[in-house]
Amino acid sequence: MTADMIITLVVLAAAAILFMSGKVRSDLVAICSLVLLVLLDILSPNEALSGFSNSIVIMMIGLFIVGGGIFQTGLAKMASGKMLKLAGESEFRLLITVMLATSFIGAFVSNTGTVAVMLPIVVSLATSANISPGRLLMPLAFASSLGGTLTLIGTPPNLVISETLSKAGFEELSFFSFTPIGLVCLVIGTGLILLLSKLLPKEHGEGKGNRRGRSLNELARQYRLSQNLYRVQVSDDSLITTKTLLELDIPNQYQVHIIEIRRKTSHKNPFFKTINQEIAGPSTVINKQDILYVYGVFEAVQAFAEFYQLTLLDHQVVEQSIIQNTERFASDQIGIAEVLLPPNSSLINLQVKQSGFREKYSVNILGIQRKGEYLLHQLKDEKIRFGDALLIQGTWKSIALLSKEESDIVVVGQPLEAAAAIPLNHKAPIAAGIMLFMVVLMILEVFPAVISVMIAAILMVATGCLRGMEAAYKTINWESIVLIGGMIPMSIAIEKTGAAALLSEKLVSSLGNIGPFALLAGVYFTTSILTLFISNTACAVLFAPIALTAAVQLGVSPVPYLFAVAIAAGMCFAVPFSTPPNALVMSAGKYTFMDYVKVGLPLQLLLGVAMVALLPLFFPF
Repeated sequence: MTADMIITLVVLAAAAILFMSGKVRSDLVAICSLVLLVLLDILSPNEALSGFSNSIVIMMIGLFIVGGGIFQTGLAKMASGKMLKLAGESEFRLLITVMLATSFIGAFVSNTGTVAVMLPIVVSLATSANISPGRLLMPLAFASSLGGTLTLIGTPPNLVISETLSKAGFEELSFFSFTPIGLVCLVIGTGLILLLSKLLPKEHGEGKGNRRGRSLNELARQYRLSQNLYRVQVSDDSLITTKTLLELDIPNQYQVHIIEIRRKTSHKNPFFKTINQEIAGPSTVINKQDILYVYGVFEAVQAFAEFYQLTLLDHQVVEQSIIQNTERFASDQIGIAEVLLPPNSSLINLQVKQSGFREKYSVNILGIQRKGEYLLHQLKDEKIRFGDALLIQGTWKSIALLSKEESDIVVVGQPLEAAAAIPLNHKAPIAAGIMLFMVVLMILEVFPAVISVMIAAILMVATGCLRGMEAAYKTINWESIVLIGGMIPMSIAIEKTGAAALLSEKLVSSLGNIGPFALLAGVYFTTSILTLFISNTACAVLFAPIALTAAVQLGVSPVPYLFAVAIAAGMCFAVPFSTPPNALVMSAGKYTFMDYVKVGLPLQLLLGVAMVALLPLFFPF
């Protein structure tokens, strides 16, 4: 062994130890290792920085943005929610449905993002079915990893081995190259999880609720907003047309609030004809044939409709979606919030009409909670008392401005954070189209895969599926990007110093004489053990060139060995800190370290045995 080879392996071992300890951020470890290799003259500056211009890194950035658009528009939540409704309250059906829905989303989006969006849905479903969330959450995390084996973009190791093969002169992998073996992996993995899930905790723990601020759904339900919602239609000769809501001043005159306006879609831009509704704001202009969703008591709504020659379409709106969520009362621009009054507030004993909420802050008071009762009618002359909680509606900026008046008002929750959390549901069809367009481009190979992904990322921002570039940047997990960019040059150092050749020779000499199956098992389980302690991406980056060289030296096709690296790197279940999804569900599922060992270790070993046996059938030696 040369001095450079020893230095490289020592740096690699030190990085692995730090990765395993978890005491230092993984991206910092990667950058420090990179700088150290440059200072020790193992890598040139250009070689050290080459990882950050690598197509894998650029593609990962684009995929983070595309995934962010899918989540922000609520597309992932809608798709999974509809599938989950099929399960009913049967734990077995619920478990299968959760895993299949998660695997499908995980085939196209990062497993971390998939688990993040599915986690609250699954907890809610478990509560409704009166079973412990711990029965579903670990399978949820494992299913996100299984889904990553279905497509080229399902998980970073897939992209890593594709890059390794193409650089070595082999045929580049297509978008669905992983699908056949991925489906087998999914079926076997799902079956094993169903069997091993019997070892998961059955206790239904009581969670501690966060009472800092009720969610928008809770506010809408508690204040019974849906019970006072009516629809009226604007006629052609109505006196309300061509005027803004600010000019009309309807809340002060009639004690009713226009919440939403639905109108016929403009055909000037048919590409965006899914956008046919808007939350009513002060500058909203009423048009002919608009359908207005009006909030207030029936008598007031009737008087308002008669004066402006509007048609009352029904006596009350009872749409299920209104009862279950806040889509009629909140958007990314307009929202609702609950405010409390401190003892020294100057608003105490003032009538609502004297409070100045509309004039000073441009917000409406929709209801008052007083001693467990909710006042929803005739609020104009109601006096505000100490201890009252007021439900207000206005722009998120107005609510945020109101939150600064700490001497008079305390806004419960964080208005701007709540606004950012509201999905752009009306953009979901556009996000679905962009995602489908990206998949088609990658299947047809019209452009290189990285360009197809970047086109989709640009479209997500350009069409408003993400709220501008700042929102796009926030979707990117920069720690992962820096980790990948920093670890790619490590594989260059391993190859450049001859360490990869040496390790592969040792692997071949110890297992190669036994046969290609033994070598395949060695590659798979060595990668599987390594991925318990370092990230799956770093593991694939480090071991892919070793597996390639070992296969070439043995004189067999490297394809099954590279697939073994990708699958083994992604199938890490035995410890909670090995992957973000495993860590994400640990607290919510109330799992201990031994829960992962009991369920995850047998799953990882048995799935490994199955993959070693089946890979040569799909990719012959």
